[in-house]
Order: sequence, then structure tokens, then C-alpha cells
Amino acid sequence: MFIVGLTGGIASGKSTVAARLVTRGAIHIDADALSREVVEPGTPGLKAVSETFGEGVLSADGSLDRPALGAIVFGDPNARGQLEAIVHPLVHQRTAELLETARVNDPTAIVIYDVPLLVEARRELAFDLIVVCQAPIETRIARLLSTRGMPRDEAQRRIASQASDDERLAVADVVIDTAGTMEHTIEQVDELWADLVVRARDRASIS
Repeated sequence: MFIVGLTGGIASGKSTVAARLVTRGAIHIDADALSREVVEPGTPGLKAVSETFGEGVLSADGSLDRPALGAIVFGDPNARGQLEAIVHPLVHQRTAELLETARVNDPTAIVIYDVPLLVEARRELAFDLIVVCQAPIETRIARLLSTRGMPRDEAQRRIASQASDDERLAVADVVIDTAGTMEHTIEQVDELWADLVVRARDRASIS
């Protein structure tokens, strides 16, 4: 099995890259999706969150009221640390389960672990390769304005809250330039996939 860490700043085209890799045969694990899954109604994660932050973070239907929780943890490092101490171990456990399933089903599997905050989180998962999606800040701001209707100041704030381009590029093994046309991005991803197939087969042959 070959594990690829895929990251990039907001509006960097990461979702496009992940989707293309999935069409080629990769297994996609989305860290953000797992962080939502582990606090769904009825889970130990949601119980722990409500016990820590109060029932005011629950909606009328018993699900997590994300805006209410965000109002508590945003700008409060201690509260954010409490939340991360609940959610991160659950996400890591779920990730390990999915990786083991992938390994058992196919020793040559290529797993794309989609981690928007890979640099910030300093995750302990041992990636075989880290891929960074990269586009200039102004390009990303323009995308946020046009596709999400986000005000410019909010777009700038969101970008500034994440790791810098230099910090992401410092950990990159491969950089996908997503600033150009869709065709150019797809061409780079297909070249990456061809390389990953070879790497995964080589890994399986010596395991």
C-alpha cells in the first residue's frame, strides 16, 4: 500500500486533484469528512463535545451545531485545544481502520489522504509522498469570490489563518500547479498517477 498526503490551501484546487486521482483508481480518505463523521448524532465524539462545551452546541435535532461550537472555539486556543483533543484521536482511529481495510483488500492500493491542514496539524501518519496543490494567493482569492461568493476580507482572513505557501512547499515531494487551465492541472495529475502506480507496485513487490 502506498499512502499519499494531499494538501493545499483553501481554493488551491485540491478537491479537483483528489477527484481525478479517484477516477484513476485511488482510494480517497478525507480527513475533514472523518472529523464530521466522528461527531455525528449518537457517537461518543458528540457526547464528549457536548459534555465539554455544554448542550448549547447541540441543535434541536441532537446534531452538532457547528456555528455555535465555532463561536466558542474560534479565537480561543484553550477551547480549540479541548476540541482537538476529542476529535483528533477519533479521526486517527477511523483513519487507521480505513487504511487497514485498504491494505487487506489490495496490497498495491494507492491511498490519497486528503488533509487540508497537514502542515498545521503535524500529523503523525507516515506518508510515502506528500503532494501540495499550489496557486498564487490572488488566484485563490478570486476563486473564493467567484465560486463561493465570499467577501474579499473574509477570503484574505481564511487564507491568512492557514499555513503559508512557503511552509507547505517546504514539506512537498510533488507540487501540482493549479493556477493554469483545468487541462494543465489534469495533465500533471495523470503524470503523478503513472508514477504512483509504479511506486505502489515496487512497494508491494518487496513487502
